Amino acid sequence: MNIWTETATVKTYETDLNRRWKPSCFFQAMQQAATSHAASLGYDFDDLLKAGRVWILSRLKIRFDRFPTHDEAVSIRTWPKGIGQKLFFLRDFEFLAPDGEVLAAATSAWVLIDPERRRMLLPNTFDFNLPHNEGLSALSEPLDKIAPPDDMPERLTVQAGYSAVDMLGHVNNARYVEWACDSLPFDLHRTACLRSLQVNFLNEVRPGERISLRSGEQEGAWYVYGQNLDRGVRAFEAMAVFDT
Repeated sequence: MNIWTETATVKTYETDLNRRWKPSCFFQAMQQAATSHAASLGYDFDDLLKAGRVWILSRLKIRFDRFPTHDEAVSIRTWPKGIGQKLFFLRDFEFLAPDGEVLAAATSAWVLIDPERRRMLLPNTFDFNLPHNEGLSALSEPLDKIAPPDDMPERLTVQAGYSAVDMLGHVNNARYVEWACDSLPFDLHRTACLRSLQVNFLNEVRPGERISLRSGEQEGAWYVYGQNLDRGVRAFEAMAVFDT
């Protein structure tokens, strides 16, 4: 299957105060769809893990056209689209309503990692037979670096506890999205609608580590970054644009 499709239904506990599907739930759905599609193509997660390699999400940008609400059915379509910068496995996503309305579109970049040594592996090291789907893009926008201001105020500090850590032993990508959203003013979520979000994952966060969340607005966009207080490295950077 060059294109994978699966469906989800928005649960009550996945919605926010405006009854919208939370941004982190989009990331969870994309991770699951990508994992299922890779398995159908012959690259099951457990088999890859035994072979000493796993795919890790490095960058993702998503455009929100309309947020589905409680009990609404959503179709998630995903497909790989080749290699970028000789480093990234590229993959796109679409979220569709039952009538075909596009709810959201995303593009992402994944890297291959040796899970034991925590080292990056180059795509040309292995013979992956993935469909390229040339010319098929859900979101034709570059996944550039994000440059948040360094002097943004600290909004909160979080610690990577049990609920944040996934089966690879580090904080799951969707939890970074939750942290980023929590660092933004609550009234912004109440009165505005998120239109786009890009998250660049820079350094993994391990159990027990503390992250300082800093955020601020500049030229119509909200920037967030998480600073690992225990290792002195930046964990992630994000940029969000709201329609007010």
